Amino acid sequence: MKFKVNSKLLSARLTAVSKVVNSKNTITILDNFLFSLEGDVLVVTGSDNENTLIARIPVESSEGQGRFAVNVKYILDAIKSVSDQALEFNIDDRNFEINIRYQNGYFNFIGINGDEFPRRDEQPEEQVRLLLSSKELAESLDHTLFAVATEDFRPIMMGVLCDIKEDAIVFVGSDTHKLVRFTNNNLNGGDAAGHSFILPAKPCSILLSLLPREDEAQVKVEVDDKGARFISDDFTLICRLINGRYPNYNSVIPENNPYEITVDRLSLLNAVKRVSVTASVGGLVKFDLHENAIRLKSQDIDLSTSAEETVNCSYGGVEMLIGFNAERTIEVLNSIDDDNVLIKLGDPSRAGVFFPLEQKEGRELLVLLMPMVI
Repeated sequence: MKFKVNSKLLSARLTAVSKVVNSKNTITILDNFLFSLEGDVLVVTGSDNENTLIARIPVESSEGQGRFAVNVKYILDAIKSVSDQALEFNIDDRNFEINIRYQNGYFNFIGINGDEFPRRDEQPEEQVRLLLSSKELAESLDHTLFAVATEDFRPIMMGVLCDIKEDAIVFVGSDTHKLVRFTNNNLNGGDAAGHSFILPAKPCSILLSLLPREDEAQVKVEVDDKGARFISDDFTLICRLINGRYPNYNSVIPENNPYEITVDRLSLLNAVKRVSVTASVGGLVKFDLHENAIRLKSQDIDLSTSAEETVNCSYGGVEMLIGFNAERTIEVLNSIDDDNVLIKLGDPSRAGVFFPLEQKEGRELLVLLMPMVI
């Protein structure tokens, strides 16, 4: 089997596929890429046994066809510094010896029979199918991924919920301390309305690194009761989903928080960062609310440190002292892509709800943050 492929294109696609491969695998073959030559297309597959990423790469010429596996680190290290030129692969079908020639030299090492690589050929009969804007899907995941749980005490929360409505898709992420609900009316659920699935954090991160952000780019989504496929022109991601029922996210969002604060996002963000330097181990920052002012306070009694800063805002409600975790507050403010933030509060024991002052067309972002005991 022989083929020629551009070095820079191959390196870029291999780097992308390597994101799905774990540094340590219980199955040795998963330390390798699977190469399959199919006519004038080279198909490269990587897997961690739960997620599989497939890249399609056009070749300049080819002879024969077949499958072989090659160590991820070997092949990446070998070609990543080769200048932009054609690489000529020559694979011995008997012992899978791989010879890669380029302008001033060659690499030579032994591969593995590609038939040992796990197959992902099964196609369930019952699937939910969607055709979505790649840009809108990427931005929706980007707004919610930061909020998912990272500890497995509640596995159901370790992914992004995709709740499909007839005229929108709602994306939800939560770790029980904070919750993001991002409603995207630019994504049409259509016939898939009423279905939902929970996409784990790892495939979410992979999609964010792969999905093109051009307005015309689209991605096919196929979902069944076990997994999902995301198919673009160059890549296919196959992943398992998180099984279980996601909590009723709307029920935890306060319906009546009467006190509203409008504040410059960057001013509040930078003030929280500064004040948090002297916060205690729990990261408590107190928000002392007065007319048109937020007085931020923190202290660490053990270290005899404290800080205070006042941020101007628009506020006409009752005076209130409420505490939030500094790190989570910074995450929330970073997730809002507007110059001004609207914060709705009820009392010091009730969750605060953060919004961009002006929502983008066709989108609605809501971020809930639980208070801390002062």
